[in-house]
Amino acid sequence: MTGVDFVLRNCGEVVTPLGRAMQRGAALRRVHIVRDAILAARDGVIVAVGPARDIEPTLQVLPGCIERDAGGATVLPGFVDPHTHAVFTTPRCGDFAARLEGRSYQEIAAQGGGIHESVKALRACDAETLVALALPRLQRMLVHGTTLLEIKSGYGLTLEDELKILAVVQRLMTHTPQTLVPTFLGAHEIPPEFRQRRGAYVEEVVQRMLPAAARLAEFNDVFCEPSVFTIDESETILRAGRSHGLVPKVHADELEASGGAELACRVGAVSADHLLHVSDAGIRALAGSDTVAVLLPGTSVGLGKRDFAPARTLVDAGAAVALATDFNPGSSHTTSMQAVWALGCGLLQLTPAEGLAACTLNAAAALGRAATHGSLEVGKRCDAVVLHGRDWREVPFGLGVNHVAHVIVAGHAVWSDPAAPGWGV
Repeated sequence: MTGVDFVLRNCGEVVTPLGRAMQRGAALRRVHIVRDAILAARDGVIVAVGPARDIEPTLQVLPGCIERDAGGATVLPGFVDPHTHAVFTTPRCGDFAARLEGRSYQEIAAQGGGIHESVKALRACDAETLVALALPRLQRMLVHGTTLLEIKSGYGLTLEDELKILAVVQRLMTHTPQTLVPTFLGAHEIPPEFRQRRGAYVEEVVQRMLPAAARLAEFNDVFCEPSVFTIDESETILRAGRSHGLVPKVHADELEASGGAELACRVGAVSADHLLHVSDAGIRALAGSDTVAVLLPGTSVGLGKRDFAPARTLVDAGAAVALATDFNPGSSHTTSMQAVWALGCGLLQLTPAEGLAACTLNAAAALGRAATHGSLEVGKRCDAVVLHGRDWREVPFGLGVNHVAHVIVAGHAVWSDPAAPGWGV
């Protein structure tokens, strides 16, 4: 074996999906379990994972190797969150309270709430402050086991402010061990100054924002809804982004069935997200494509909805399904993929195994990273979480609890629960 610089011994079990591409159908329900295992890495990449009796005799420990003891606990891949809006000023708690009092989205927006409240606040906020506000949020995600996540722009809606958000994401990359993936979402809403000139705003996104954003972002997202950006407007923006090297993503069919999922598949989007009201045709399109269906149950809960994406139908049809937090200031304020896994099982009727794959390997596929992230196997990045317990199914069963004892990123222990056996992190 090649020499190793990280060894995790005494893993009661290593539980992971397998593969370097999205999983669907029966494969989504399979988990690979290795008991009494060792996980070893070099330069942040896994070089061995398997039964201790097979791995231990072959280990060539390099000088300075970090060696850790899992204490017989379960080890999972690091969680992947493929849909967040983590750069913002403050949460819109007033919107939350107003919804619970029965006020509609339109009423809240008319009173100064909604996305435009976040846009106004972010435009007035400097980049240094945005970095300082975002870092504790990323730390909360890390503490709950998220090692790879996407961050969208979308609360600026001017060229200057959208670039400010994307530049903040770039700066955050140097302040956290997590892998951050930037997405441009200039088409998040029509800003107030363009309300009577929506065509002019689409032109602004296409002609000015996209060429500049392509230097800082990897993906281009659109909130595709009849009341926000129509199918035709969304397709124009997505194809324009593609011409600048930005891979499409789509907020699709959240408010009504409008053909967003079909559009996502038609333009080769890496994911179609939300999908509360996806049509039968959209489900068929997703099942026959490489576009990942990213479901956001925390958003339905945060909005007080009784509607949830048809996860069971999507899985049974053969679509590749992933889960995400949709962490944002207005509709889903959770940073925990563990909580989303629990909601995916309890509300969306996913099995624990389907939920695990949806929070790891398929979530990585929704960011174009299934070849390198999302599972614990040789050749992949050594991002892992050590649980407090010995049964991985306790995570989706135990809603509201942080089950993570230790977090490993690229073969380095980066966080430990103070209550867990000390690793000195």
